[in-house]
Amino acid sequence: MNPNEIVRSVVKWLVYVLLHLFVARHLVLFDYAFCFIYVGAILFLPLEINLTALLAISFFTGVIIDTFDNTLGLHASASVMIAYLRPIIIRFQLGQKLIEGRLHLSIRELGFPTFMSYTLILISIHHIILFLIEAGSLSVLPYTFLKIVCSIIFTSVSTILTQFFSR
Repeated sequence: MNPNEIVRSVVKWLVYVLLHLFVARHLVLFDYAFCFIYVGAILFLPLEINLTALLAISFFTGVIIDTFDNTLGLHASASVMIAYLRPIIIRFQLGQKLIEGRLHLSIRELGFPTFMSYTLILISIHHIILFLIEAGSLSVLPYTFLKIVCSIIFTSVSTILTQFFSR
């Protein structure tokens, strides 16, 4: 990675985190759908980043969100899990495209169906972990399941919209 790509990645990460802290964390639809746009900061990190750095960045991102949301490690644990699974999902879904050459994780380069499946898988894993840990028991499973589904839709749509508005 050259210095321009590093700066671009840091700025993109910062935009996603600040967008969550100042806008998205206040967006709640009917007490069911929550927008966790900061997940994009982890999903769209460069492919060249090694796993240790990816886990550290994800943990740091989760701790920042936990600090502002006062959630005691919920976001950090969910973020680290999707960071750990991200290379596996990428290899599984984009194996042939990775062999062909350098690739950026965006709608333009992946195409909408591949991009959508990549983001939906990782956002779903993140939200399932986050809300199941938050629930603490299975007695509230129907309410938790509804929150998971609505939040996955809300976060996915937000992530797609940010991709359309980024260069």
